[in-house]
Formats: sequence, C-alpha cells, structure tokens
Amino acid sequence: MSFINKFGKTTVASSILAASVLGTTHVSFASGSGEGNQGQQGQNEDYMAIGNTKNPKNVIFMVGDGMGPAYNSAYRYYADNPNTKELDQTAFDKYLKGTNRTNPNDPKENVTDSAAGGTAFATGYKTYNGAISVDNNKKPLKSVLEKAKELGKSTGIVTTAEVTDATPAVYAAHVDDRDKKDEIAQQFYNDKINGQHKADVILGGGSKYFGKENGNLTDKFQKDGYDYVTNKDELANSQSDQVLGLFSEKNMPLQIDAPQSNPLLVDMENSALSKLEKNDKGFFLMVEGASIDKSGHPNDITGVMSEMGGFEKAFQNAIDYSNKHKDTLVVATADHSTGGLSIAKGKDYVWNPEAIHKMKHSGSYMTKQIADGKDPEKVINDGYGFEFPSKQMDKVKDAAKELKEAQDKAKSEDDEKVAAATTKLQDAIQKPINDESHTGWTTYGHTGEDVNTYAHGPSENKFAGNNDNTDSAKNIFDFFNNDVTSNQNQQ
Repeated sequence: MSFINKFGKTTVASSILAASVLGTTHVSFASGSGEGNQGQQGQNEDYMAIGNTKNPKNVIFMVGDGMGPAYNSAYRYYADNPNTKELDQTAFDKYLKGTNRTNPNDPKENVTDSAAGGTAFATGYKTYNGAISVDNNKKPLKSVLEKAKELGKSTGIVTTAEVTDATPAVYAAHVDDRDKKDEIAQQFYNDKINGQHKADVILGGGSKYFGKENGNLTDKFQKDGYDYVTNKDELANSQSDQVLGLFSEKNMPLQIDAPQSNPLLVDMENSALSKLEKNDKGFFLMVEGASIDKSGHPNDITGVMSEMGGFEKAFQNAIDYSNKHKDTLVVATADHSTGGLSIAKGKDYVWNPEAIHKMKHSGSYMTKQIADGKDPEKVINDGYGFEFPSKQMDKVKDAAKELKEAQDKAKSEDDEKVAAATTKLQDAIQKPINDESHTGWTTYGHTGEDVNTYAHGPSENKFAGNNDNTDSAKNIFDFFNNDVTSNQNQQ
C-alpha cells in the first residue's frame, strides 16, 4: 500500500500532515475478555468521606496518542532546567508503573493503529486496524465508558482531535471503519444507555460532523439539555452538567499555534471534572493528547514537544485531583509510538532541545500557511527562532510551487499528488529544526515498541509490569464491577 493511501486523506486543510492513519476492513480473531474478574473486593473500612481508597470509584484514563518511550525521554530533555547539573524528572516519571504491549490482532499488520489500540484499552479485546470497538465479526464490544454509564456514573470524553477520531470514538461508538465519522457522531447522539446519552461531556474538535450536513446534532444535543460551546470563555461559563464543546472544524490547533480563544487540554479536563464529580456514584473520564501523534506523523519535533507539554499539564492536573479525591485513579499510557523518533542523529552524541525552544510555530502550522498561499519567506521567518539557511529556503519555495501546481490540477480533495507535494513541503520546512536539534526519524507511520504506563491512586499497582494493552480495560471493568460507592460526597 502506498504512503499516501495508508496515511491519510489529503486535503491541505484536513491532512496537511498527510499522516492520519486510516483504517481498513481487515478481519481478525478477537481475544481477551471484555470484563475481567480479577479485581479486588472492597472492604467496609476502606470507605470514608473521601470514598473508597482501595477500589476506585472514579477513573481518569489518559492517552498520549503516539507517545512512545522516546517521546517521554525527549520531553525530559526538553523540559529540563539547563541551569542545573542533573536532568530533571517530568511529571510522568514518578508514576511509571510498567509497559504495555500494543500489537493488534490483524491478519496483515502487526503494528497497531489508533482504532485497534483504542479498542483494546477501551473494551479489553484485540481487533483489526481500523475497527472502532467491534470484533472480528464486526459485532459491538462494550467499552468501559459504557459500563460506567450502565452503573449510573457520569462519563466524559476530552481530546485535542476531532471527537469522532479513533481514540475518543472507541468509547462511545461501534463501527467497522474509523473513517465513518458522520456515523460515529450520529451514534454519539442516538445510542443511549438507560435512556441517557453515553457521554455527558464531549470536548474537542470536529464540528463539521455535528452540523446541518449531518442532522444538526448540536441543536439536538442542546434540546436534550447540553450546553453547546465553541471557545474557552463559553466553556468556562457553561452551567449545565452536560456539555458538547467543539472548538474547531476538524482537529484542534497545536498548543504552540492555537489562538487564545481556544481552551487547552488542561482547561477541557478541568471543565469535565467540575461537571462529572457532581455524581455521587462516580465517573469515568478519557483525556487524549491526540496531537502528539498528529505531530509525530509528519516528523514535526516542534509540534511534538508542544503537545507533550500540554499533555504533561493535564496529567499533573489529574494527579493533583487524585491527591484531593482519594477514590480517583489516574492512568496514562499510549496506544503506540509514532515516527520512529530518535534523540540524536548523526555521529555526534548530542540532542539539542534548545533549538526547539526557539521555535515560534510548528512545522505543520507553517506548512498550512504556505499551502494556503502565504509568502514562504515571511511564514518561515515568522515561525523560526533561528536563521533559516538560504539554500533551504530555495527548496521550500520550489516545494511550494510544486504543491500549488498539484492543487490546481487536483480533481478531489484527497488527491494523492497533493498529499505527496504537501509532505515534501513540510519536510523541507522542518529539515533545519530537525538538523539543529539533531532529531532523527525513521517513518511517517507507527512503530511497534511497548509504551509506558503511568498510574496513581487506588489499585495503581494493577498496572505494574509488562502487560497487554487489553489489561487496562479488564482492570477498569473489574474496578467498576466491584465498586460499592460511599454514600457521602467527596470532600
């Protein structure tokens, strides 16, 4: 399969990265159990005013999409205080529990995409790449979010991607192909549990799938009592316990590039927590740093570090919440790694994050600006924090011309030549920062190494050691099956 077909639809606006891994309709055999039976039984003495401290009542499950171990290590260098001798730890390091194996159950591919990876840790089942919480026979698999809703808990989905993207979708939808985003949005509204919508809080991008071309779903949610918000201020002023927040037409902008009116991942997480915590029966919240992966696909180290920073803030915020609410478990992991990131390339034993700190915009942002017709030299000078080589500027200009020609000849918005020309332009834009920082990459796709798992709160040790990615869901099913919540409110 060619790079263009495999890694994305190719409008300049929607797939400037030429890198969203599209699902296929492979058939494979599912394994694992959707609801495990190895959970701990709570004891009466564990229930206090702050709730059950042995078996979690609340779960915050965090996904750093594409966040392989090299990303965590690179971010440690990036976030380090250069004025101290020792390499400082990040917020993640203290809570490292183990690793997850990420392989899918796919007949042709043994490296996962986000759909199969997400299905594994949402349902406890392996499946084929492209599947959204369906098994090899394309039959629905219950997610931990759906289990939480069955138990009367509140539920939330927070992401920097489209809320219909693979990772958020696996928690509240069931389709055989991740590209069926209109259908996923429809299921978000139409599919109910005990007469209630599956997710009480839905925050992220993807407004195009909720508008008039797909049944005016925003209006329907509002009629059912949801606040509908489109910017940071509206989110902050939301009064309803249920909210649909769509802050961009497609994926949300990267943190380094985003306008002030956009909420950050931590802002969306805080809003969700403030609403979900009102339920005495507890909650399940999924929080995804989606654009770590979306920056890794086009080898955009500036975007990667920007999004790792945003995810770390959200992770620390969740840890702080858990410390104040002792019946809340926080788990953070990744579905896979992306791009084959290496910390240092070439003969020198050096990685230079200071060059990345100087950047004013991501490579993806600059690519889109130039693709939209902006002057390449101005865009580069505005986006780079150090001198851009003149010979490389000539290559950027040549690549911009090639892209313009491909755009003019394109007969559809997913034209392969446009995608190839866009990738060539972005590579030309990013070569100086990758060279200056000594950052290496091996692929525009995913890689198959194990990923780190971090956990804090009741039953955190269930995530210790080397586990299969399905074990995350099995553990959470156990917690919820054995949960006997306190009659007292959280303090």
